[in-house]
Amino acid sequence: MTGNALGQPLRRKEDRRLLLGAGSYTADLALPGQAHAVILRSPHAHARIEAIDASAARAMPGVLAVLTGADLASDRVGAIPAATELIRYTGTAPDAGFVFRPDHPALARDRARFVGDPVAMVVAETAATARDAAERVTIDYTVLPSVTLTDAAIGGPPVWDQAADNVCFRWSAGDAEAVEAAFAVAHRVVRLRVVNNRVYVGSLEDRGAIGEFDAATGRYTLRTGSQMPHQLRDALAEVFAVGQDRVRVLIADVGGSFGIKNALYPEQVLVLWAARRLGRPVSWIGERGEGMLSDYQARDNVSEAALAMDEAGRFLALRVATTANLGAYLAPKGQLSPTTNTQALAGVYRLAAIHVGVTGVFTNTAPTEVYRGAGRPEAVYLLERLVDAAARQVGCDPAALRRRNLIPPDALPYRTALGLVYDSGDFPALLDAALARADLAGCPARRADAAARGRLRGLGIAQYCERVAGSWSEHAWLELAPSGRVTALVGTMSNGQGHETAFAQLIAAALGIDPDEVEVVQGDTDRVKSGHGTGGSASLSIAGAALGEASADLVRRALPLAA
Repeated sequence: MTGNALGQPLRRKEDRRLLLGAGSYTADLALPGQAHAVILRSPHAHARIEAIDASAARAMPGVLAVLTGADLASDRVGAIPAATELIRYTGTAPDAGFVFRPDHPALARDRARFVGDPVAMVVAETAATARDAAERVTIDYTVLPSVTLTDAAIGGPPVWDQAADNVCFRWSAGDAEAVEAAFAVAHRVVRLRVVNNRVYVGSLEDRGAIGEFDAATGRYTLRTGSQMPHQLRDALAEVFAVGQDRVRVLIADVGGSFGIKNALYPEQVLVLWAARRLGRPVSWIGERGEGMLSDYQARDNVSEAALAMDEAGRFLALRVATTANLGAYLAPKGQLSPTTNTQALAGVYRLAAIHVGVTGVFTNTAPTEVYRGAGRPEAVYLLERLVDAAARQVGCDPAALRRRNLIPPDALPYRTALGLVYDSGDFPALLDAALARADLAGCPARRADAAARGRLRGLGIAQYCERVAGSWSEHAWLELAPSGRVTALVGTMSNGQGHETAFAQLIAAALGIDPDEVEVVQGDTDRVKSGHGTGGSASLSIAGAALGEASADLVRRALPLAA
């Protein structure tokens, strides 16, 4: 390729190996001496584990171990780390903070708290033998009362004896007094209850993990799929109470994630622990049905919202109270979605006062984690539904009510009531352009035509001011070989977005070389010493900027040598 490589229509560097079946996903790997694990999971939403009889399974040829929560505790393997702080913005209620943050062991010991909760692990010479042996393990349960619905959590059967009313945390943001004052003088108050249902992600590649332990060096090596290898390394170091230099995470190809593979899972702990016990690599490859029970899930909250308006239909204030279902355990970033991204509740409207309160609750369900927007889609859905409800009550065209309340261009930069600053934009012009593209005037005719054919046709409007690029730092290094080839080491991790191609183009454009002369290295915590990982639509903006700076630094260093 000649000229500037940036933006040129070259073929993706990843595609040849992926299309020819030469990808390197976790299930493709087979290490010498590798054993295979199967996880036994609770069939009950809530049950006391009375006894585990693994004698028949242990006696089977080819079975290497049957491990339980008691073994895990005996070996002093730590719990999966959860977030230690709640993120606060403009204010917090007096009782805000964690009420109870339970330990999350990789294997349940006394009680199973959701269908799919790991209870025991069988390790055998082959996956088939491990599956057969798992059927020979007898587990006696006493079924306990359970709660699975978000609405029923507060005051429902306790998931944890220590969590009063199943509350994990309370959190708030905004100005409650200003909101109360606005509601007191409002001409009209519109109320709406919104349910964001729980979702199972179902990424193309099922989860998997292969663990190794080197007894001579005391080092753990995990091969798995994740967006955040360094954060995974740090969490494992905490679980095993070792230095970060004693843990290596290796990630090759990742078949989808969008948040759900960010955080540490029980199985990733278990394969490393089993490898340490058995002195050989241990592999666990999940199946689709198993993932539907055990993968971290997402969304699942119920919100009560109220919008105060004046006589002219202008928005005065917004109040939101959300109950967020965290599942049976607080996942490593389980509190992030219902709190951090509530700033999206401001939308693109002039709202002088906003207050939002969130109560995180436990239920007997799989833990919830970050996924695709991590709270922003939920916030926008609530706000735009509320605006539509307001339009119906006022008897106003939904587009006209929106236009009346949009932030005008001359008000920018604009600080929202939840702390974000919008630096640019023309929201009225965007709305008008969207309505023109949608042919609003022709909508009644299209609706009538659909009705004549027995179909229903509607028109919906949603406006979204996206916050991207994050506030974290990212790390990148360039290595120049005598041949002129460049190796880029970067702390992000592709899970299907084509980083190898995009990053190679950026570097090639900066250095004046062909993208084929650039190798992108990611997902190895030994070679890439530090990194944040991929998330928040920030790879190109943050990692790309880091690679741009590294490229400029390489040119500065190389020019004197070339001269």
